[in-house]
Amino acid sequence: MTEIEGKRYKAALVVIGNEILSGRTADKNINWIATKLSSHGVKLDEVRVIPDIKERIISTIHELQGQVDYIFTTGGIGPTHDDITSESIAEACGVAIEQNEDAYAILENHYGPEHLTTARLKMAMIPVGAELIPNPVSSAPGFVIDHIFVMAGVPQIMQAMLDHVLMTLKGGAVVLSRTLTCHLAESVLAEELTEIQKRWPQIEIGSYPSFSRKDFGVSIVLRTEDAEALELASREVEIMMVSKGEQPTIL
Repeated sequence: MTEIEGKRYKAALVVIGNEILSGRTADKNINWIATKLSSHGVKLDEVRVIPDIKERIISTIHELQGQVDYIFTTGGIGPTHDDITSESIAEACGVAIEQNEDAYAILENHYGPEHLTTARLKMAMIPVGAELIPNPVSSAPGFVIDHIFVMAGVPQIMQAMLDHVLMTLKGGAVVLSRTLTCHLAESVLAEELTEIQKRWPQIEIGSYPSFSRKDFGVSIVLRTEDAEALELASREVEIMMVSKGEQPTIL
């Protein structure tokens, strides 16, 4: 990763798939991608879940271009008739789609010439000018074009692709976080926590309540690129919790 001082990098994720929207498949990629990007100094700024409809894919890409530094997509690059992400991204970028020689060679080596069916060859159709994203799990590659990273929807494959992508990304300062958890109702801390947030505008402070049969609980999460501010503000939150009779767990 190359860090550019003062530059804040943002990304958007487009989850493509009717199976996600119907509830047949639970998305397992959003959290993984958000966490990995954050550790590389890239903030996941927006997530959209859209159907396998070419016009929707194209319009979504056009809306996000210029708003973020990177766009990631998951899903729709397999061998079936409803896998239309590749052709949609090509059209969104104003380029043709063609059989990529390198992708063809990868698939031929993986399946063997005798098993390289028409359906499997579809996975070698790549937008002109795109670079391949390796797939060490099942061979069929993803690709990147115009800062759009097109990856598989299967979590294991997506994770392997993302590991490669992360080595190529430029990122800004890594966002640091601190979590303080205690057995208090969120409302007990709300007023003083508001004042702490006002004193530390450069820190994103989130309050996340939890409930059990026995008691209430709350986790206060502080996120910032400023390590010194994080320490000082976290100490204020800790003192506040102690004043309410609770010694927090700090992570």
